[in-house]
Amino acid sequence: MPEQPAGGEVPEVQLPKAGSSFALRNWRVRTRLIALIAIPTIVAVILGALRVTTSISSAQQYQVIGEVGRLVTGFGELSRDLGLERDLAARYVASGRGTTEAQRLKGQQDIVDISVGRVRSIARETGSSLSDIGRRSLDRIETRLGQLASLRETVAKTQLAPLPTVEKYSETIADMLQLYNELAQGATDEELISTSSALRAIARAEEEASKQRALLTVALVRESFDAPEFSAFLDAGSRRDSERAAFLAVATLAQRQMFDDTVANVKIGRAELYIDRAVLLHNTSIGASNTLARSSYLRRLDTSTTSDTDRWFDSISETVDRLHQVQKALGDQVATRSADLAGADRQLAAVNIAIVIALLVLVLAITAVMAGSLVRPLRRLRGDALKIAGQTLPDLVRQLRSTDVDPDRLRVPPIEINSKDEIGEVARAFDEVHREAVRLAGEESKLRSNVNAMFVNLSRRSQTLVERQITLIDGLEQGEQDEQRLGNLFKLDHLATRMRRNSENLLVLAGQEPPRRWSQPVKLVDVARASLSEVENYERVVLEVPEGVSIAGQAVNDIIHLLAELIENALSFSPARPACPSPVAGSTAAASCSPSATPASE
Repeated sequence: MPEQPAGGEVPEVQLPKAGSSFALRNWRVRTRLIALIAIPTIVAVILGALRVTTSISSAQQYQVIGEVGRLVTGFGELSRDLGLERDLAARYVASGRGTTEAQRLKGQQDIVDISVGRVRSIARETGSSLSDIGRRSLDRIETRLGQLASLRETVAKTQLAPLPTVEKYSETIADMLQLYNELAQGATDEELISTSSALRAIARAEEEASKQRALLTVALVRESFDAPEFSAFLDAGSRRDSERAAFLAVATLAQRQMFDDTVANVKIGRAELYIDRAVLLHNTSIGASNTLARSSYLRRLDTSTTSDTDRWFDSISETVDRLHQVQKALGDQVATRSADLAGADRQLAAVNIAIVIALLVLVLAITAVMAGSLVRPLRRLRGDALKIAGQTLPDLVRQLRSTDVDPDRLRVPPIEINSKDEIGEVARAFDEVHREAVRLAGEESKLRSNVNAMFVNLSRRSQTLVERQITLIDGLEQGEQDEQRLGNLFKLDHLATRMRRNSENLLVLAGQEPPRRWSQPVKLVDVARASLSEVENYERVVLEVPEGVSIAGQAVNDIIHLLAELIENALSFSPARPACPSPVAGSTAAASCSPSATPASE
């Protein structure tokens, strides 16, 4: 068994240490609940924010693709117009720079200038959407467009040959076609990527057809091909076929059908026939022995007309125009698809934002409801428990002590929590503790009442006998003349008086009113003498009480007992003094030391 502390002292209860206020066990229930719900909510919000950010970024990317598509479409128009100027310039040079060809070329140059101004305006608005490579290509195109005037002057005022003329223009157009690589950069939509690839292939096929127009036109004007020109013509045809195959490889079924429906008519068929016949005639002329046949084999390309050059130019222009229509349709599809994707991503971002906001509102509502369902009962339990511990239970105990109320009739109000969860179970357990405390207080009150009744019963019996004994001793003292017997009777009287005081103390302990009462004031000296009569060794006490001071009657008995207790304590802890003289009948000293010298009771 554990050792008891010396002196019977009750050891102080050591409460467990609470620790730091930041420790998890010291957090409030509301804080724990908020942390429990807030952490996954924050994670969900972060994930939602990432999805929103991804959707917004994707929408911006598709918007950029749409802007790049707009710029590419503008350069597609410019490349077509510039390609036609190139072909007319080559015809102008091959025909000896005649006036008629010069007028046609000048009209096309005006159209190109208008197209250049329009493209430059678009480039200023959308140039920032290009990648670094695209911006460098745009700068290079701007430089070449700035050199277009000097190129035109060179074509008009020098003896520049047709093939270098075509090549100079083609360099600028090739730089424009490089911008088609910027389409669908960063896109993830397969349809948009394939349409962009198809658009790129058609734009290059259109350019190669335009080159064929220029080269065969030059050959028809001269009635034969130069070897470099024929090689360039074959290369353009080969690249055109390659780009057409690339288009068919990436295009959808609807796009291939659109191509077949658009690039097909009599003029286009005639242009293909002219290309095949030109190649055949050139190859045939190589083995001819006649010098005239070798130099003029293209004079009668089409035997049904005398204007082969114009018919060829018109037919192949139809091919170029139809290819350009396909290019414009594909460009519109890219723009529409990118706009749809951007709109869908914006809508998805808006939906995600709405979901995140709804999630936050829902979580806040759930948190508020759950926190309220936990915190409100806990606060009520805490408040009622403190009220019971600090007010209700002490009042009931005080009522049980001060009245004769039956504990079984006392109503113990339960804590107003009617839930069946752990909080409700704790409330019911506390109600049981409360009822048990009231029951124990009632039993204690009953026990105290029984003990008090025993004290009162014993005191009443003892008082009756003591009073009769004192009365008997007083009678014996009155008729006794023997000094020794009188002294013994006096001592006996003193013992009886002390016994009466002890009996009255029992009544006080039992909560009863003292039996002796005075209705009139009593002199203080008499009160002091009466208190001396109730202590042992009273003869050691010297009275020095002022005269003329009286005590109210209802307080006399309490003051007598109080002085008796104080005097007795003083006698116990003070040095011995000379004893009071032996009592002699009629002596003053004996009268002053007599234990029975008490105020007259009324």
